[in-house]
Amino acid sequence: MLSVLRNRTYRHLFTAQVIALVGTGLGTVALGLLAYDLAGDRAGSVLGTALAIKMVAYVAIAPAVGAVAHRIPRRALLVGSDLTRAAVALTLPFVDQVWQVYVLIFALQAASAAFTPTFQAALPDVLPKERDYTRALTLSRLAYDLESLFSPALAAALLTLMSYNWLFLGTVGGFLASTALVVSAVLPKPAPTGERRSGGVYGRATAGSRLFFRIPRLRALLWLNLAVAAAGALVTVNTVVYVRDHLGRSTGDVAFALGAYGAGSMVVALLLSRILDRVADRAVMLGGALVLPVVFAAVGVITTASAGDWRWPALLIAWAAFGAACSLVLTPTGRLIRRSARPEERTAAFAAQFSLSHAAWLITYPLAGWVGATAGLPVAVGALGVIGLVAALTAVRVWPTGDGDTEDAPRRVHVGLETGHPHPAGTCVTC
Repeated sequence: MLSVLRNRTYRHLFTAQVIALVGTGLGTVALGLLAYDLAGDRAGSVLGTALAIKMVAYVAIAPAVGAVAHRIPRRALLVGSDLTRAAVALTLPFVDQVWQVYVLIFALQAASAAFTPTFQAALPDVLPKERDYTRALTLSRLAYDLESLFSPALAAALLTLMSYNWLFLGTVGGFLASTALVVSAVLPKPAPTGERRSGGVYGRATAGSRLFFRIPRLRALLWLNLAVAAAGALVTVNTVVYVRDHLGRSTGDVAFALGAYGAGSMVVALLLSRILDRVADRAVMLGGALVLPVVFAAVGVITTASAGDWRWPALLIAWAAFGAACSLVLTPTGRLIRRSARPEERTAAFAAQFSLSHAAWLITYPLAGWVGATAGLPVAVGALGVIGLVAALTAVRVWPTGDGDTEDAPRRVHVGLETGHPHPAGTCVTC
């Protein structure tokens, strides 16, 4: 799996991704402490609003970036995004009003919405062989999971030596280091976009989304994103409620439970690079989605049980199963998009995936928080479980058997495409 790091360009880009992730993790911890200083017992509502703003920025900005990305060199777009994020992080220690936090969070996440799809769209060009690209996707999944475990631990260690404001400087340093690594990488030029079919700015902004709604396996991916968001929202929003209130355990066990989720995801990511050489993406991704409702049912049993020492290890197993199932869905996603979009469409396609997947989280985050707080955890688990089940079953129905399982998959017939689109019946070579 590590053999892909021999590619100098990918090695620099992957290192930039890891360093930026660690910097972001430090900033997340510092932001929580800043919110507490500014709002006291209202810190939770401040962070909840900031999280919603983050999702809105992702949903709104990514398609707009996809519309103009063809006019801006990849390196300039990536570097500009990193420098913007560094500048925003540098100003956060001087914030003294809650509204300023909201403005800066929007700017920070808008820059991330420009960086991430551009970065993702570049990887298939850097690693044109599917075997190498699959291993790169595995490394990226591992990087996200390890960051969720490593950054809080690093932040806790640093906070014993300094105030939280200094953590923002770690965030700045991460983005600046990412900038230097991107500058040092030789990025391949993207394919021409073919603007004659674009339909103007609006057409380019919606091109990736229209691709998702027209190609069967990408329509299935929309539902898979929703299933993952249902499980992820329950874990992210309600872990502290389960551990502290429902099970009456210590604060440290909150991190332990989140670590179980990350561990499940990492184990599967490590195995998938070999599994995907033998098993079709459709079987892996739909299999992961169909596991989620089963885990929701198990969590429902844990939630409704009034007592029992077994509930704590059962919760850890359930969280690890959630992580494993989500990783089965998420890790091959880049392969699916790569096969579904021509090279010149990739930036728009990855921008659409970034935007539409976060739109799913924008639905499930409030549902997990508000329903759990007002109606109780059993109702929240039931509502999210139903969403996960419906989304998984719909994905199975929408995704035809054998569609896009390999690079030599049968050509598909798509409907509703504009005149001149390269996907008419019998000539689809990218699906």
